Amino acid sequence: MKILFLVPYPTEGASNRVRVEQFIPYLNSRGVITKVRPFINKRFYNILYRRGALLEKILWFFTCTVNRKLDLLRALFYDIIFIHREAYPFGGSMIESILYRMGKKIVFDFDDAIFLPNTSKENKYIDWLKNPGKVVKIIRMSKLVIAGNSYLKNFASKYNDNVIVIPSSLDTDLYKPARPDDIKTGVTIGWIGSVTTQEFLADIEGALTDLSGRYKDLAMKVVGSRFSSPKLTNIVNKEWSLADEVADIQSFDIGIMPVPDNEWARGKCGFKAILYMACGIPVVASPVGVNKEIIDDMVTGLFARTKEEWVKALTMLIENKELRRSMGEKGRKKAIERYSLTYTAPLFYEGLKDIYRRA
Repeated sequence: MKILFLVPYPTEGASNRVRVEQFIPYLNSRGVITKVRPFINKRFYNILYRRGALLEKILWFFTCTVNRKLDLLRALFYDIIFIHREAYPFGGSMIESILYRMGKKIVFDFDDAIFLPNTSKENKYIDWLKNPGKVVKIIRMSKLVIAGNSYLKNFASKYNDNVIVIPSSLDTDLYKPARPDDIKTGVTIGWIGSVTTQEFLADIEGALTDLSGRYKDLAMKVVGSRFSSPKLTNIVNKEWSLADEVADIQSFDIGIMPVPDNEWARGKCGFKAILYMACGIPVVASPVGVNKEIIDDMVTGLFARTKEEWVKALTMLIENKELRRSMGEKGRKKAIERYSLTYTAPLFYEGLKDIYRRA
């Protein structure tokens, strides 16, 4: 079995790193020949969410477009074409349609509500080039659709009868609790993400401000973006790096995941919560979408909607180290059982093998 993976980003992009790349060693160990082809290369990705740099972005875009067209020739030598999110970022489903007409077996994977309009603030000027309506066409052309949660599965099932759910997962041997540090003082509230989701932190700024005034040894660490507030002086902003990701999460005492209650958020796969839980960190999150499946309220974490609920939930964890430890342990256990590669990699492989064997 030979599979060509067409993904949007290089390894630095969390989505295809989680949904595709981490499964490659498992597939290879079972004799599957694989090739991963990102549309955006590393140099393009490094400027993608930077304000401006328009000319440089245009030049890289055309370079990447040529490379993606060459992937159509590469596809001739593969049995299955696995498309994560989309093969090409703008316009219709041209690449997917050509592959379909070539008689290739297409597997489509998505982990966001990409059938809804959504563009980062830094790249709003290209919003008109996007075509979220093409997702339905890609789903219809696919032999198998892999959805990141049941909300996405329900959408895909309207257009394809062969849809399975494989949740976003991770290597729980790598993402694990840190050794206890009895010397550490104070409590760190942590968040990890990107510029595309940092605006959600503003929704709980009031709660964080109240807590900051109450607890002088409370710190907040933001990884992967920059969050600032004139009323908060205890924020540490740190650039994300793959090499530091585990250590950064392990430095949290409490992990937070505020999200708005809208259609786009309901399509999210709750990976922040899974990261925290795998590292034994208790979670405080908005009870939206798949969060309600991942987190067991009052067991592995706490839910909060309003400012008052955020203050109450975080206060409970700040003041009770034993509660943090207990919730962290239970969260870690659930992450291993439901969101580890040990659980998801066989599902991934069997789904692809089934498509390969079909006429």
